[in-house]
Amino acid sequence: MEWNIIHLEETDSTNRYLRELPANDDFIAVTADYQTAGRGQGSNSWESERGKNLLFSLRIRPTMVAPAQQFVLSMAGALALKSALDSYIDGITLKWPNDVYWNDRKISGTLIETSVADNMLKTCIFGIGININQEQFLSDAPNPVSLRQILGREIPVEEVFKKVLEGFEKEYLCVERGDYDDISTRYHQALYRRTGFHRYSDKDGAFDAEIVGVRPTGHLHLRDRHGETREYAFKEVTYII
Repeated sequence: MEWNIIHLEETDSTNRYLRELPANDDFIAVTADYQTAGRGQGSNSWESERGKNLLFSLRIRPTMVAPAQQFVLSMAGALALKSALDSYIDGITLKWPNDVYWNDRKISGTLIETSVADNMLKTCIFGIGININQEQFLSDAPNPVSLRQILGREIPVEEVFKKVLEGFEKEYLCVERGDYDDISTRYHQALYRRTGFHRYSDKDGAFDAEIVGVRPTGHLHLRDRHGETREYAFKEVTYII
């Protein structure tokens, strides 16, 4: 897997940059020292001090993946991030659908954008932020944390980026081989709140539930204390932390 790597000092969004870049290569990575309009999921923004963190997007052309099974790419990407961060710290888990947590704090987030043509995936863009060396977070994000805050020392951003690409290449080979069950098993084993009852909230209010699993479509299944199974698409349920 040969990556065409582009580095930008500043851009509004690495995802936007990749969306507008001609599709000449199958694997393109764009990194930026600073994003003026970095986004998280939905309407969320992503706070990052200039040059302190790893901000990048990856564009691939996973035409072998059926649109109905595209959540496998989300799982694979999350596992690649976990493998990179596992080399520095223990306690890394994956909060559905693809946030990366250290204990109860968020260290990485991903925004995925796909395009479909002729009933097949044409492109998939992963927009990723990993908190590396930021020491203070000033936004109203509830629970951010960085590697530096955890380890008490600075980590070379390029070093983490290299490990992420290595992890992504490994996971993408699994996708190409059709090893979806293996990816799903490892994703479930790594889930934040994988066992036990925890507090959640939906449109009807707060409740306790345990994770049953995540469907191939990406829907989260929870079982409440009454034994009722509840199914949620992204943004339909909130983790109360």
